[in-house]
Amino acid sequence: MSRKIKVGLAGLGKMGLSHFALVNAHPDTETVACDATGMLVDMLSRNISNRLYRDYDRMLAKEQLDAVVISTPSRLHGGMVRAALDRGIHVFCEKPFCLDWRESEALADLAEARGLVGQVGYHYRHVGAMREMKRVVEAGALGRITHVLAEAYGPVVLRPKKQTWRSRKSEGGGCLYDYAAHPLNLLNWLFGAPERVSGSVLGSVFSDEIDDEVFATLSFPGGTTAQLSVNWSDESHRKMSTKLSLIGTNGRINVDRQECQVYLRAPVAGLPGYGKGWTVRYTTELTEDPWFYLRGEEYSHQIDDFVRAVRDGAGRAGENDFRSAALTDRTIAMILADAAGETAAAPAALPQPPAARRGLGWFMRGREG
Repeated sequence: MSRKIKVGLAGLGKMGLSHFALVNAHPDTETVACDATGMLVDMLSRNISNRLYRDYDRMLAKEQLDAVVISTPSRLHGGMVRAALDRGIHVFCEKPFCLDWRESEALADLAEARGLVGQVGYHYRHVGAMREMKRVVEAGALGRITHVLAEAYGPVVLRPKKQTWRSRKSEGGGCLYDYAAHPLNLLNWLFGAPERVSGSVLGSVFSDEIDDEVFATLSFPGGTTAQLSVNWSDESHRKMSTKLSLIGTNGRINVDRQECQVYLRAPVAGLPGYGKGWTVRYTTELTEDPWFYLRGEEYSHQIDDFVRAVRDGAGRAGENDFRSAALTDRTIAMILADAAGETAAAPAALPQPPAARRGLGWFMRGREG
């Protein structure tokens, strides 16, 4: 694709404006956008030259789009993604993918059947330290990994009855979908699908109808267990902080956005630069400079990965494809089932990425996603 890629942005809230700035600055794109808030569209129209719409369907009908970036409340994702795929348009959707894991899988099937790029905004996969963690794990440096602690904390809901779309069950899905999805996606990235979930607690701190904290134990093939600890009512953190600690028979890894700390009992062939004892690698040394910096290099690289996948075609899905996001939605469904007192063991057909297999309907019939 030699011409510029025409991208439509849907939703101009906090994440939407960030994505708009990034896509608009990308050298390979031209951009239009839409938002249902008339005042916002009117204000932006007076200050930018991009064409703006108040209606998503109208934007799809009027513009010859190659791709869309969807940054709307979570409950709207499914219908908006499908509308774009039905028109042959590539899609980047903010996380969580869908509030119903069955819809996520159906959309992954549709995108793959039509040869379209579908990605979801799990930006931690583009953090240099996290990518280094995965490289070290795949090299076998930790030996057999026995346990993982996956954490995320931040200051989202800090007073009773704070009402945003994220704090309404039908709109955003609560802390589980909004915060816990990030460390869960990283666990899926490393280990695939869990075989079983146990000890799940969805607790409210300030909210009336959704969870503000999430705790669970996930059991993965090969005997690895992971403890999930997430709280979005933690004002000791200025912003979201996600970290993983992995313990294996030959060492451990502590990783967050800033650095990847590796301790090895013995060096491993094929992993130069890592000797016995501690080695620390920093995100700044592990990350290539993006073409444009906003919020964090990972956001720029995430959008660039999507644009490149659209440009390159030939079935290149990119890092955060729909199938991997659907797996995270399935894992969330297992936690919901376990917290509700239902059996939360995955059937043998639950997929290990990137393969696509059957779903979890046997224990989730009649439940919301």
